[in-house]
Amino acid sequence: MKRIGVDVGGTFTDLYYLDDGQRVSVVEKVPSTPEDPSQAVLNGLARLSEKAGVPLSEIDQLVHGTTVPTNTALTHKGAEVGMITTHGFRDILHIARHKKPYNFSLQQDLPWQTQPLVKRRHRLTINERITAPRGDVLVELDDDEVRARVRELKAAGVEAIAVCLLHSYLNPAHEHRVGEIVQEEFPEAYLSLSSDIVPLYREYERFSTTALNAYVGPKVSRYLRRLQTEAEKLGFKHDILMMQSSGGMIPIADAGRRPVSLMMSGPVGGLIGGMWAAEQSGHNNVVTLDIGGTSADIGVAYEGELRMRHLLDTKIGDYQAMIPMVDVDTIGAGGGSIAFQDAGGVFRVGPQSAGATPGPVCYGRGGTEPTSTDAQAFLGRMRPGRPLAGSGMDLDLKAARDVFNTLGSSMNMTAEEAAVGALQVQKFGMTQAIEQNSVRRGYDPRDFILVAAGGAGALFACEIASELEVPKVLVPASPGIIAAIGLLATDETYEYVATERFNFDEANTASIQKSYEQLEARAVARLDSESISEDRRKIEWLADARYEGQGYEVRFSVPKGKIDDQWLTQVEQAFHAAHLEEFGHKFENGTVEVINIRVDASAVMDELPTPLP
Repeated sequence: MKRIGVDVGGTFTDLYYLDDGQRVSVVEKVPSTPEDPSQAVLNGLARLSEKAGVPLSEIDQLVHGTTVPTNTALTHKGAEVGMITTHGFRDILHIARHKKPYNFSLQQDLPWQTQPLVKRRHRLTINERITAPRGDVLVELDDDEVRARVRELKAAGVEAIAVCLLHSYLNPAHEHRVGEIVQEEFPEAYLSLSSDIVPLYREYERFSTTALNAYVGPKVSRYLRRLQTEAEKLGFKHDILMMQSSGGMIPIADAGRRPVSLMMSGPVGGLIGGMWAAEQSGHNNVVTLDIGGTSADIGVAYEGELRMRHLLDTKIGDYQAMIPMVDVDTIGAGGGSIAFQDAGGVFRVGPQSAGATPGPVCYGRGGTEPTSTDAQAFLGRMRPGRPLAGSGMDLDLKAARDVFNTLGSSMNMTAEEAAVGALQVQKFGMTQAIEQNSVRRGYDPRDFILVAAGGAGALFACEIASELEVPKVLVPASPGIIAAIGLLATDETYEYVATERFNFDEANTASIQKSYEQLEARAVARLDSESISEDRRKIEWLADARYEGQGYEVRFSVPKGKIDDQWLTQVEQAFHAAHLEEFGHKFENGTVEVINIRVDASAVMDELPTPLP
């Protein structure tokens, strides 16, 4: 199999080609094009194809990790969104959970209110009601009222519509009918139904996730369609696969309908790539330090397993996104992070970045502010005369020295002191982030190996490892494209979820069995539609459960098959073990409440081989 992984970063777009049979790899790196990310991808594909001597028509798999949906949300440059919701729930997105960033400040901006995903004038209500816990219809839907609301939103000039009805996770009939009317009255609108995006209870999180999907949807779907079309013009014959925040891949068409699932796909690729590199060296406990041009991504994998964030802790910037997401922390500490003295006289580095354009001063592309990369070049840690891979750019050491002379003079420092100080400030921030993701969660860094990834990871890794007492540092071959490698080291996955609340003492085994079988049937149909062979299929049952009275659930695997009293006992024991693993304690006499059930379906890819030297 011939495969290509493409990871779009803030400064560079990285590409990795691997011929599994010949175990031959080729890497390419091109400057990112923030104004149109697809352009850098297409430029890189053309150059990589030429460099490898393999036309795109012979490529079997192309996997892409993108920052487009994340950047769209973070920069507040999404679509104008309209919402249709149940009467009385217009202000769910405004009220949220009554949590404030600063508990004791009376004058603070609440970002979800000052920069809402959906403006209040575009949040319209309809009279309908479905009740819990069985999803019975209490108030029927009025088609004429729905049509009037859709026409109002169309006249208001919205680009996307989010449909978020109360209890639609129990019975999606009303939402589906509203969706049909939207497609009849306003077919050009980007449509998001909460029962399709995240069919789970908790109104605010469900509404926010659906609205976020609609907010980024138009821009992301256009980008993905353009990318697929242009790749086909270059000769590629298959659907591009997109990395999800959960660590699995989905076809590009599915990703266009659920772009919210692509958030953090690039950083997840970096963690998976670091795990793959560590596994080649015989290590399963991994801390990855993936430092790119704009940010540093820190991930932890214990015993070769990805750790997932709780659904109530998954956020994109200021917005709640109740989607499966690998636990990766991102901080504004990249090679392009700008060193400066703030208004209070404090020496800071980042989160502002020189990005791809103009980039660090030493790149000679018009940059004027001192960055982390400039400090590394000035201090002799990066050598000139060795053009940056694939970019054709060399380092201008004199420009790096001059810019730190200027910064140092303003702070009564020498240029060397300013450069060393910038790197020390940056190192401290990354060390704290790793501690937060490891020590504060019960992991001892001395039991791990630190994988240095990204263009700048190896420049910081040894000092950080010494600070944290991590015994070993691994610098893989071509660390700058480790995220692109990680895109090829995962499976194609789909998740199907439903709210199914029950205590073990009162469980209706027939109902639970039916719910799991319905989810599995959808999973099998999805794999059938892609002609996935039986030997490549993997289907797993999971559940989210908690002790009665808790607000957070724990996700864990459950046995497949017949659901009876023995199954309930096994699941209860599995939950106790999962709670002990997650929190360090369990309450075996406590009442256990299952909240959601899940079925994960995977198309297992060939194991990524190690290229021959």
